[in-house]
Amino acid sequence: MKPIPDYSDRPLCAILEELRDRIRQLDPQEIFDFLALDPDLCTGRYAGERIAIQQEQGICRGWDDWNTLARHLGCRLLTPRCESGSKVRVRLQKLSPKSFHTSDASSRGEKYASHSPYARIRKNETPAFFCDYRRALERLQIPHRRRILDLGLNRGDELEPILELAGENAQSLEITGVDLACDALAEAQKRWPALRTHCHDLNRLDELNLGRFDLILSIGTLQSPGIEMKPLIMELVQNHLAPEGVILLGWPNARWIDGELLYGARPKNYSFPELSLVIKDLFWIKKYLQQHRFRVIVTGREYLFLEATKIVRSL
Repeated sequence: MKPIPDYSDRPLCAILEELRDRIRQLDPQEIFDFLALDPDLCTGRYAGERIAIQQEQGICRGWDDWNTLARHLGCRLLTPRCESGSKVRVRLQKLSPKSFHTSDASSRGEKYASHSPYARIRKNETPAFFCDYRRALERLQIPHRRRILDLGLNRGDELEPILELAGENAQSLEITGVDLACDALAEAQKRWPALRTHCHDLNRLDELNLGRFDLILSIGTLQSPGIEMKPLIMELVQNHLAPEGVILLGWPNARWIDGELLYGARPKNYSFPELSLVIKDLFWIKKYLQQHRFRVIVTGREYLFLEATKIVRSL
């Protein structure tokens, strides 16, 4: 049996190169491990600080550092094992390339249908999405937004925190959802019978005569290849947003791979994250909304959220 590599006193540049070489030789789902300094001994220290324990030198790294490295390498961090003394056994598993992003579905409606791989994802149970999303909803004062339009509703997961924040006002909300995944919309309708749904192309939103809304919401939809984003944004602002209405838009800056949410948008034909398209879309929308007297902020990491509120002139 080969000895377990000991990285407790190795610089990151050496660790990275060795792990890359090792991962190339592994099959998906295969597990490998190595020794590292116990992060619990490094509380309050920065990554890279050296400490001496039991006459041994070690380099401090926290669990977040090892988790970030694992994701960078296309792996997941498994439950570690205790070793004797000051070391732990770090365990990584190579991810399978399986992902709904690589689905061969012929249409957006099929790719995001209730029977698709995408349907297994529960964003509200993923802190990297939910924490930033909920904060954005709180800043937009959701209890005061009675009419809500959700573009790309799917089965309606993003409505759960909205209804929770609305509290006793939840029963009076008028929520309309539009999506091309008709069976997913039917699932949302079962969850909330009062929901108004339209299985319709967002590029032809003007055909629905929806009226104006206090909150316009769209999470993970505007980046879809079939969406004509700029005309849609102009249509929403000019014809569907109430005078004091607010907007919340979300872009995935990550990919769902083998059950993991890995940071970084990855356009087609790229094997690494490339953010210029996301930045370009965000910049255009922010500039357009500011020209129409909106205050715009962008937050988030794995998911980027754009919040827009109308600037009210003081007398």
